[in-house]
Amino acid sequence: MPSEQEFEEARAQFPVLDRTAYLNAGSMGPLARTTGEAMRAEVDRDVLDGRSGTRYIERMLELRAELRRRLGALVSAEPEQVALTGSTTDGCNIVLAALDLGPDDEVVTTTDEHFGLIGPAHASGARVVVVPPDADRIGEAVTARTRLVAVSQVLWTTGQLLPVRELRERTGLPILVDGAQSVGAVPVSAEGLDFLTISGQKWLAGPDSTGALVVADPERLRVARPSYFSRREHDPDGSFAPWPGARRFEHCWLATGSLTGLLAALDTRPSWAFERAAEMAERFRARLGDEGVDVIVPEQRATLVSWRVRDEAPADVVARLAAAEVVVRDLPGTDLARASVGWWTSDQDLDRLVDGL
Repeated sequence: MPSEQEFEEARAQFPVLDRTAYLNAGSMGPLARTTGEAMRAEVDRDVLDGRSGTRYIERMLELRAELRRRLGALVSAEPEQVALTGSTTDGCNIVLAALDLGPDDEVVTTTDEHFGLIGPAHASGARVVVVPPDADRIGEAVTARTRLVAVSQVLWTTGQLLPVRELRERTGLPILVDGAQSVGAVPVSAEGLDFLTISGQKWLAGPDSTGALVVADPERLRVARPSYFSRREHDPDGSFAPWPGARRFEHCWLATGSLTGLLAALDTRPSWAFERAAEMAERFRARLGDEGVDVIVPEQRATLVSWRVRDEAPADVVARLAAAEVVVRDLPGTDLARASVGWWTSDQDLDRLVDGL
């Protein structure tokens, strides 16, 4: 754990924290000063030098390769297993489109999934089996027709941590893990997982529209959404040879500013990020509970802290807190409000939340 001086120096990278109790990294993380500088430098370069030429393309490809390496290292995956995407939803769509599912197939998921996962599952054409987010219930829902288990590692509603590796071993089925609320918030390893999605703009505090998909065995998954970036060469009729590894699934251009911005964001992460975020999340739960707030406390939990709102609409609570420069969010369709507790979160942020409530 850091000293108070080390923490304050690291926290000072985020100008928004000077005035705001920013508790919304589960939607969009705060941007560090160095991240913004890296992005602006790329835009200035593009304005002055243009966006063309061999050197421009080579540099863009080098940045993509470096980002695959860095994101892979973050989750104990090889660079060849990492495809860059624009979001976790992109990653879910890539996988579900490639599995060629039909009405005779089943995808098992939970009641607490984000639309970024259940939307692509529905669009796959398979029967979507929805059960409560409990390991036993998920395992019991598997039948001979089940082709995929698709769940979040951390539920966006309550912060509950699901035993995804245990589910993979128990069911023996491929598993698609939505890592939107886990990667960057808690330690994550892609080992033993077939597919893992990563969000760049949430807990990694990177630019908008950045992310990745980790594929354990890329050659076994069909390229269903090809792009110029996914093919090594192609013929006039459109037939193509994909790149080796997960690079074959990359379907979108990422601006050099986004690439350098996410790399800079990764550089801002201190070695004690996970430990401090976990400790602060527990402080939040304990303090809110002491104040009489109906806090959700899953047995296995991450850094999202949710509570039930009584006698007031959750959206009204969020708006009232926002007026006091305390940024949280409500979860539509539920009676929950949610605070995202990061390594940068301070005790003063907790005080301001409590005072606002």
